[in-house]
Amino acid sequence: MVKALAIDVGSTSIRTALVDDQGQVSCAYRGALSISTPAPGEVELDPREIRDAVFTLAKKTLDEGGPCDAVGITNQRATTIVFDPATGEAIGPALSWQDLRTVINCLVLQGQGLRLAPNQSATKAQWLVEFSGRDARELKFATIDSWLTWHLSEGAAHLSDQSNAAVTGLVTLGGDTWDLTTLDALGLDVAMMPHIVPTTGSHARATALDGSPPITALVGDQSASLFGQCCVSSGVKITLGTGAMLDLVGAQRAPTSMTALASGCFPVVVRSDADSVTWGLEAIALAAGSCLEWVRDSLGLISNVEESETLATSIDATDGVWFVPALSGLGTPEWDFGARGGFFGLTRGSSKAHLVRAVLEGIAHRCADLLDAAQRESATSIEELRVDGGMTANRFLLQCLANFTGVRVTVSPEREATTRGAGLMALVARGHLSIDDVEKLWDPREVLVPQLLESERAQLRATWNVMVGRVEKTIPELSAVKF
Repeated sequence: MVKALAIDVGSTSIRTALVDDQGQVSCAYRGALSISTPAPGEVELDPREIRDAVFTLAKKTLDEGGPCDAVGITNQRATTIVFDPATGEAIGPALSWQDLRTVINCLVLQGQGLRLAPNQSATKAQWLVEFSGRDARELKFATIDSWLTWHLSEGAAHLSDQSNAAVTGLVTLGGDTWDLTTLDALGLDVAMMPHIVPTTGSHARATALDGSPPITALVGDQSASLFGQCCVSSGVKITLGTGAMLDLVGAQRAPTSMTALASGCFPVVVRSDADSVTWGLEAIALAAGSCLEWVRDSLGLISNVEESETLATSIDATDGVWFVPALSGLGTPEWDFGARGGFFGLTRGSSKAHLVRAVLEGIAHRCADLLDAAQRESATSIEELRVDGGMTANRFLLQCLANFTGVRVTVSPEREATTRGAGLMALVARGHLSIDDVEKLWDPREVLVPQLLESERAQLRATWNVMVGRVEKTIPELSAVKF
């Protein structure tokens, strides 16, 4: 049986595993990432820690499972590293995609006609080069896929795939060429940029690993999750993690703009090979699992995340309590950075069970917002929603998701579908699987169907929209900012 080593670098942890041609995941190892927040809005990671952890975990996986036929890398997108190619060492921290230190830079550039967002790589790279005090031509730019490929190939390959490059803010519309005008405006140089390659192909040899297996897949985490849930020619998924990320693949064509569409969705590269690029749509809720962490760590309403389901199902309803999860603003469809979260309908009779149930229902409503936006933008009627991520362990949340969207919810058999997707892509690139083969591998762990009448769902959604209106423009100055 053939198998690929999947390397999955998320926002808070790293996972390595073997994925075989039946889609089975084995020999999985995980390590936590150290995250630093030196100032409000700043989020840093340690590039050396990321590299060393990947090497350590990959060795454990291969020692247990034996040699692999290919390597697939999936990663948090837009996290930015600048390094010295002479030493292979980063010249500063890795700036997380969540880092907002360049928001003022983005506003200044917007006034000059250059539209960039602080969660893209562009202004992060500019900041790192200026921080180093070095000439940009002496340095190399990297997203996580580039950083790992450089080190796994022992400096032989400086690459980034189209799904990662497309969200840097530094590419032309096709996603396969660096935008020289933007680079010049930021004081960057094309010589520091990695070569853009398709998501699948014979990219490099991982000579740092035993057997020097070929690296045949580089792909952003959300595209990997979509592929891992067998959405290859059509379909839509939501990954329930720190935030909630919806991705849809179907009849999308190459975009006319890489910025937010009228629906609040974004165009994304789902996958590509030497012959074609498959485009999709993405919609984002900025807060999901982070709300439960807040309920646990800051409010003390639960002692662990698992307790949230027990509390929520201990009562029959929230008794009029609502929660809008806008702790970091609202993403799709509003993109209101000045919105702030809120509880509504509280009375002396409101208990912690009511509050916790309202938080879970609020997360499900935000996911329904994402699906509504994707359906409007794609002009398609969606009948099935596939889900993965840590929060899929909460069956109450999943039933709310089915109720509020009005569609069938099917649960990924592999909770970390990004890992599975990276491995499957690597095997497809090697010819061990076809796209049709991957599509046939879908075997959901559970299927949940809506339990509300359409009239009941419509009433709940109408009330929800009123609640969202109450948190919009809490900080008008931030709400006016559009990227």
